[in-house]
Amino acid sequence: MGRHSLPDGSAPRRTGSRPGARRRILVVSTGLALAVGAGSVLALRGDLLPFGDPCGDTSVRLDVAASPDIAPALAAVAETAREEATRTDGRCLDVRITARPSHEIADSFGQRPVDPEFQVWIPDSQLWVDRVDAESGTPLTAADAIASSPIALGAVPKTAKALGWPKKSYTWNELTRKATSGDALRLGVADPARSATGLLALARIHSADTTEAKDDDEAEVRTAATAKLLAQRVADGDGQILATLPGDDSGAEQGNPRRNQALLLSEQAAYAHNTRGDGGPGLKLFYPKDGTAQLTYPYTLVDDGALSPEQTRAANRFMTLLGEPGGQRTLRAHGFRPGNGAAVAKVVDSAGGRAVQPYSATPADQPTAKELRALLGMWTITVQSARISTVVDASASMGSPVPGRAGQSRMGLARNSLLQALATFTPEDEIGLWKFATLLDGGKDYVELSPTRRLGDRDEDGTTHRDTLAAAFGALAPVPHGATGLYDTTLAAYRSARATYASGKFNAVVVVTDGANDDAAGISLSTLVGELEKLSSRDRPVPLIAVAIGPEADESALDRIVAPTGGSAHRVSDPSQIHRVILKAIMAAGGTGRR
Repeated sequence: MGRHSLPDGSAPRRTGSRPGARRRILVVSTGLALAVGAGSVLALRGDLLPFGDPCGDTSVRLDVAASPDIAPALAAVAETAREEATRTDGRCLDVRITARPSHEIADSFGQRPVDPEFQVWIPDSQLWVDRVDAESGTPLTAADAIASSPIALGAVPKTAKALGWPKKSYTWNELTRKATSGDALRLGVADPARSATGLLALARIHSADTTEAKDDDEAEVRTAATAKLLAQRVADGDGQILATLPGDDSGAEQGNPRRNQALLLSEQAAYAHNTRGDGGPGLKLFYPKDGTAQLTYPYTLVDDGALSPEQTRAANRFMTLLGEPGGQRTLRAHGFRPGNGAAVAKVVDSAGGRAVQPYSATPADQPTAKELRALLGMWTITVQSARISTVVDASASMGSPVPGRAGQSRMGLARNSLLQALATFTPEDEIGLWKFATLLDGGKDYVELSPTRRLGDRDEDGTTHRDTLAAAFGALAPVPHGATGLYDTTLAAYRSARATYASGKFNAVVVVTDGANDDAAGISLSTLVGELEKLSSRDRPVPLIAVAIGPEADESALDRIVAPTGGSAHRVSDPSQIHRVILKAIMAAGGTGRR
């Protein structure tokens, strides 16, 4: 336990699986709270303490980082607490709210800052807390949600009427089909890499695709296709997406192709837009009838072991204020539902919700952290161009036949699978090819067969790089008597990828091998791992993805090799599955890499 304790009655609660991380839920005190510190017992309720109104220099400062949508409501509660000289430990409670996008705070906390400037963090979703936890970042102690808001589709009045609002309701797939059909809506969404609203909406779309599709592969193809279309009208964040709506009811604004007719957004965002009065036409909300996603706002202590007892009790006192009737009224006045998700009639009405829309239905289950990482990876490689160097083992063992495959060799099946993977990339993606064995080029174990370039680029004869690369893949063949020069090749390929890093793209190195390192004259495994640790960078990530074919591949060595880069190692018994493994690994890496 750290240097302090929460009040009696607190119970442990985990928000993640990191060993040793403190996960204690905060107590919401509605009556007399006791705080034990330095052998003394203090009554925390201000109305039990004989203090005057002036606080002077006797305040307890609490710094809170909050999602920009809820920050104004929190600031209002904090201001009321100052005006009423609300007490904690006999001193006035002085809460300072700083509005910061949740993804920015998650990025910062994922890097384990030595001295966080905030004691409390209130993001717009538990997914950000889970992400920091998965990255073994700053220790976080999450309590229950202080507010919530469902995600819906908001449409301007003309579009809403055309869609049958409010009497007609839709599933997620029906809504997205409307937005992607021949007479498509101009539907905007906040970037799922930066917005919980965008990512949770994408999760509900994928869930609907999974229900309708015959298998997981078909579901992923459907979701990826929808993601590509949504990406055409994506905005950086929740605030920016509202600015894409028409500014007024004029024909020029309504017909402007750069203006969106509908948005995927939270009920609270629609409430704020509709009640502001100067944001253009009010929105009408469609709540998907197959279950909406929901923003939650978990009250989260930041590195509670480093907090003083006074700061801990101040944090507990502020959460108590947010849960009391006055705090809840303030949150309702800013368009939020309570933490349990129960619909609030006035909020729904002002946000643009009406019956028959299922605005009071229980939200769908939240997706798991693993599911969200996979979706974020799908989004990354779907909407962001990739730069991938492919490094293929050409040692003699790659000519070995694969059991049960009618005499086909490892290389033959790998070659065909890599060509299938190549077909999934767009002309904007940059792909290259190396092969390796031992002593292929003088003293080097590797040869670059095709440079890493845009697939859509053309040579002087008009041939595209895709065609040239496909020919190079098709010509891959085992080198007679060639051994596996894995370590030297991996280091050279990784150095090259780091030296030619392309900002704004998903950069990676993919190594396909069927054996253990056989180059006795080359570098050792420990030397390779040490060099990769030096080369790897969180700001310019290049995950290394290794695919091990067959039983002779040294999977334990590959696990050590990929670890410093944030990549992953995978074993396949059938080389024809390489393309699926590579694409899934790229999605997984895209879901965890820095952007």
